[in-house]
Amino acid sequence: MDEFLPLAKRLADEAGEIARQYFRTPFEVISKDDDSPVTIADREIEARMREILEDERPQDGIHGEEHGIKKSESGLTWVLDPIDGTKSFVIGRATFGTLIALCEDNAPKLGVIDQPILGERWIGDGQKTTYSNFHLGGEFIDRPVKTAKCSSIDLARIGSTTPAMFEDVGPVYKNFNENRFFWGGDCYQYGLMALGFVDIILEASMAPYDYCALVPVIEGAGGHISDFKGQPLTIDSDGTVVACGDPSLWPAIAEKL
Repeated sequence: MDEFLPLAKRLADEAGEIARQYFRTPFEVISKDDDSPVTIADREIEARMREILEDERPQDGIHGEEHGIKKSESGLTWVLDPIDGTKSFVIGRATFGTLIALCEDNAPKLGVIDQPILGERWIGDGQKTTYSNFHLGGEFIDRPVKTAKCSSIDLARIGSTTPAMFEDVGPVYKNFNENRFFWGGDCYQYGLMALGFVDIILEASMAPYDYCALVPVIEGAGGHISDFKGQPLTIDSDGTVVACGDPSLWPAIAEKL
């Protein structure tokens, strides 16, 4: 996947430029058919990324949140979420991110989590994950990162976006120590897991553009990520997602799920 890194970084750079233009400025918020919010920033970012991909990789597929699906002719598909965490973006909270994944035969192989306001970026290829912080170094300097070990599931720091996302699968989060939960992390919590600050993440009702980019980042940092049954995540997965920084926790997590 190394040959695609410059293009993935360019997509993230272009997305960040647009996001910064709109962040904490007045803009219209539109409700989609499922009542979730979308903004002009979401749509402009995805349109710009698709424009670049059509120019650079016209044979590749595109699976985007805002502008639909283009079938792949190459076996490669780019999965795009222009602003993951639109609610956070709308209220001016910098825990949203742009998600960019490259899938081969529907399996995520390259993933980018980009937080353009804080200047943070994670890039994973399943074998390694790097982290860069523009504000700390003055430029994007990638350094390898690893997830943390956790001695007990009862001591784990557990993240999730919202209890509401478990409506279809049931409140499985109640099987865990709820005093260890924090809510509202969006994709940013997966970046924190790659840095070693989060131990477990449980989510449901996820779409491919919500999770595909996360897979290579978590796996490359040494963690486990799958659906609730332990199956690898692909574009066709059921929308349940469980990640743990320490793979040795997975059997205990699976029992609770």
